[in-house]
Amino acid sequence: MKAYSKEKVLREITPLSDKDFFYIADRSKSEFTYPIHSHADYELNFTENAKGVKRIVGDSVEVIGDYDLTLVCSKDLEHVLEQNECRSDRVREITIQFSPDIFEKNFVNKSQFDSIRKMLERGQRGIAFPMSAILKIYPILNDLSYEQDSFYAVMKFFTILYELSRCEGARSLSSSPFARVETHSDSRRIQMIQQYINQNYKQDIRLGVVSQMAGMSPVAFSRFFKTRTGKSLSEYIIDVRLGYAANLLIDTNNTVADICYDCGFNNLSNFNRIFKKKKNCSPKEFRENFRRKKKII
Repeated sequence: MKAYSKEKVLREITPLSDKDFFYIADRSKSEFTYPIHSHADYELNFTENAKGVKRIVGDSVEVIGDYDLTLVCSKDLEHVLEQNECRSDRVREITIQFSPDIFEKNFVNKSQFDSIRKMLERGQRGIAFPMSAILKIYPILNDLSYEQDSFYAVMKFFTILYELSRCEGARSLSSSPFARVETHSDSRRIQMIQQYINQNYKQDIRLGVVSQMAGMSPVAFSRFFKTRTGKSLSEYIIDVRLGYAANLLIDTNNTVADICYDCGFNNLSNFNRIFKKKKNCSPKEFRENFRRKKKII
């Protein structure tokens, strides 16, 4: 087994500014492609219908059930949701990111916020909440996703934090805020090839090159790779490129054409066709649909 190298951990820049209270995104999805990452802002993340997904928080690795709710409150705590054995095409994910700065010292130290303050401190190692807590806050979380009045949105947000801070059965996840997850593969050769693809997805990746890296003939490597990953090499490369493209569509204002070529596709019409086949919508529709479901308060 080996730990994720720091080079493989994405340092995410969240969309919050100094004037924002929090950011919320409510999205439907059928796959998890965002890479392992960390960020300075705190994050509360809820998933529904995601049974079989692998949740990694620091050195904690767990396969989640139909519902999952976690809190991460450390800029150094890497985390990710990996597809793993999840086959659902109707996953709902609600992510709330908020800056530690909203809890100024004189504010959070008021006695009314004692339980929230303690929870945020404990969240330095990541927290997983029990089903009883999820059921209690779910109606509020659902309402918050659609709330148009920013004042009431903030009140609902604080209510969620307060209810979670008082629940019983919440579990700390990582052994420390700085722990590194260890990953394993049943084949060091597969792990090496996957790392190569992640580092070179913008380039033309040839079967002959990667099979030579693995010390196998192209035919033998193709069978080997499909057996171990469930995908052909070309399918795997396309999925990696689409994952990066989806993230750029969400997190940047780059044109679809720029994103197409930045992610290793060499033909815009081909990119649009593949994207629509995999995501059931065009890149432009994907961006518009996602942005209709996220708000900054």
